[in-house]
Amino acid sequence: MSSAPTDLFRYPIVQAPMAGGPSCPRLAAAVSEAGGLGFLAAGYKTPEAMYEEIKQVRGETARPFGVNLFMPQPLAADPAAVEVYREQLAGEAAWYDTPLGDPDAGGDDAYDAKLAILLNDPVPVVSFTFGCPARSAIEALGRVGTRTVVTVTSPAEAQAAQWSGADAVCVQGVEAGGHQGTHRDDPRADGTGAGLGLLALLTLVREAVEIPVIAAGGLMRGSQIAAVLAAGACAAQLGTAFLVCPESGANALHKQAMTDPLFSRTELTRAFSGRPARGLVNRFMREHGPYAPPAYPQVHHLTSGLRKAAAKAGDPQGMALWAGQGHRLARELPAARLVEVLMTELDAVRAGSRVARDRGAES
Repeated sequence: MSSAPTDLFRYPIVQAPMAGGPSCPRLAAAVSEAGGLGFLAAGYKTPEAMYEEIKQVRGETARPFGVNLFMPQPLAADPAAVEVYREQLAGEAAWYDTPLGDPDAGGDDAYDAKLAILLNDPVPVVSFTFGCPARSAIEALGRVGTRTVVTVTSPAEAQAAQWSGADAVCVQGVEAGGHQGTHRDDPRADGTGAGLGLLALLTLVREAVEIPVIAAGGLMRGSQIAAVLAAGACAAQLGTAFLVCPESGANALHKQAMTDPLFSRTELTRAFSGRPARGLVNRFMREHGPYAPPAYPQVHHLTSGLRKAAAKAGDPQGMALWAGQGHRLARELPAARLVEVLMTELDAVRAGSRVARDRGAES
């Protein structure tokens, strides 16, 4: 049986790898130093940038941390649908005075080069999103002492990860912010409500595989961590909760929007990337979400410049404000303090459970 990555760190708290800026070295190091497991997001970065961030984390903490890789994606989108969406976005390009990106910029995210770096200079944990790596890759990482985690959204994906030799799976419920880490983006799915809630999915996966399970999706409080641990998870992964920390590299507008009454709800959308992802509902999502094709990473490349221009203009209505369903519970605390508060809340639940058990035994 696989060895749980949680024996590498003190507390059952994992900081989610949030690509696009939030998961910077400062945040990952702070979480690891506090006793959780900090994560770097290698997605959308060059191999050189990934390695530089790894060195920065090592300079700030000697404790274990992880690196998340995006699996290569098949460029199977309908070119005509992508072109229609490009035409629809022409008004956005004019409004923000920036050109649309090249949808054919590639889909492998330099996976092979990043994996080669991680094999040559290993880190404690490597996780994978948007698919499951080949057994040979997982075995190679194991030989250099790296624990592996595969993000899954169904029991079948979890079984595939177990078969490939992963040390653990990260079960992502539909409540989670950011991209749904499905291994295959079904073109028939509309991206507006598919997927299972975390507790139901966690139970299904626990009964389907024998490897350890990390739970992710809308978790913001220690009481929720207690719930998923009671349901069989070995740890809880939190993203939105850490996004507003001062150490997070998220844009200030993104952080402010988490608790801004103007952004009261989240939805799954393909508007920004072509893959279902959960974010705060804003103008861009409302206007373009219904028409965005299932085309990742083509749509991501198309809108990349628009999103950057919106952020530069101070306009959150044109940004991808990724957030989980519990975003209104965000607390602007330093990362180490947040880990401490979460553990205090978790311990309070555990203490209450012990008292209840003791009373039951006495009666």
